[in-house]
Amino acid sequence: MSTWVGRTAAEIAAAVREKRVTPREVVAEHLARIAELDGRVGAFRTVRAEAALAEADEVGARPDLAELPLAGVPVAVKDNLGVRGESTRNGSAATPDSPAPEDHVTVARLRAAGAVVVGLTNVPELCVFGTTEGVYGTARSPWDLTRTAGGSSGGSAAAVAAGLVPLALGNDGMGSLRIPAAACGLVTLKPGHGVVPAGIGHGDWFGMSENGPLATTVEDLRLMLAVLAETAFPAPGERTPRRIAAAVRSPLAGVTVSEPFRTAVREAAGLLNGAGHTVRRAEPPYPLDLGLTALRHWTAGTAVDSAELDPARLAPRTRTHAAVGRRFVRSVRTGDARDRLRARLLPFLTEYDVLLTPALARRSPAAAPWHQRSWLANVAVNTASSPFTPVWNLTGWPAMSVPFGALPTGAPAAVQLVGRPGTEADLLAVAEDLERLRPWARTAPLS
Repeated sequence: MSTWVGRTAAEIAAAVREKRVTPREVVAEHLARIAELDGRVGAFRTVRAEAALAEADEVGARPDLAELPLAGVPVAVKDNLGVRGESTRNGSAATPDSPAPEDHVTVARLRAAGAVVVGLTNVPELCVFGTTEGVYGTARSPWDLTRTAGGSSGGSAAAVAAGLVPLALGNDGMGSLRIPAAACGLVTLKPGHGVVPAGIGHGDWFGMSENGPLATTVEDLRLMLAVLAETAFPAPGERTPRRIAAAVRSPLAGVTVSEPFRTAVREAAGLLNGAGHTVRRAEPPYPLDLGLTALRHWTAGTAVDSAELDPARLAPRTRTHAAVGRRFVRSVRTGDARDRLRARLLPFLTEYDVLLTPALARRSPAAAPWHQRSWLANVAVNTASSPFTPVWNLTGWPAMSVPFGALPTGAPAAVQLVGRPGTEADLLAVAEDLERLRPWARTAPLS
């Protein structure tokens, strides 16, 4: 009978610090669960079983064990961030198989805090799309194995939702934390620009990509975010009433929002209003050309990231995405579209402290070989399911996905919380209100 699988990171770290359990025992139990379940879930590209146990022993012998915020906590790392001694394949056959010479700064911070990296998680090629499949496998939502775990941090999200690890590291360039968190019933936060070091690909998709945590509780999310940012995000002593705008209209013209996600916003708004917040129905003034702006930046980022790779070794959808983006690289680098978007939306997020929207427009797409399908099919399915996320990468402002409500299948639905720059703590506080008022199941009922 497992003792530590299914516990929160905060619980595990406290037990390790107090020497009620060793890091090796915790890591071994999670490795056993990975061996049992990941063949069905597809979360990991590679599992570092022997190395993780050795690292767990090193953590247990550290003289500062009693001060480590993530003492002995197993974590998974998205396969576009360097882990010393492991290759970083970024979901692609075109990337080199050579081991990374050093940890990415975020990985180094997790290890310094006592976390143990158990493996690298599956991503779509070059982390382009909102579904996770490719040459290294398909990541599925543990809540419904017929559905994708989302993307591009799909493997990381699937690992946490299946209880394979209590925490995982991912990143978000057009929704790549929030989409899989919503698909897998997790809580996540894409921090605002500059809060957590980026260093993703070749230029962070023009500064739109941010690293962040995936967790099952707001407490764990807060804990990991503090480690990544090297900044404390303490829980508020008293609840502060906030002005919240509830919006259900898609930011992208022509995309409809399914009823379960509209219902999630309405019910979340009602609970927050009853908890003392001032909640009003109000739609942000999204520009009509937002979809084109997002497409230009999305494809241009891939054009830059793929420039040094052999196109013959890329999947057709990735090749096309990069080819489309090459014509936009110069205008994206020199244009002012993002500045104009910020100027348009900032008055709205000054009038309101928090924007509440659906996290997705519909349930996640089928777990299918999307990498073998056309570029247009991929763009269409991504746009139809996740229109609410890209705008906040374009602005560079913080945004969360929080489990709330349910789909007809019983899988979780989710809402998105958005704030102006520097309001990560406010978003966490509102997420904690939702967690208190409508607790969610922390892991999927896999066995």
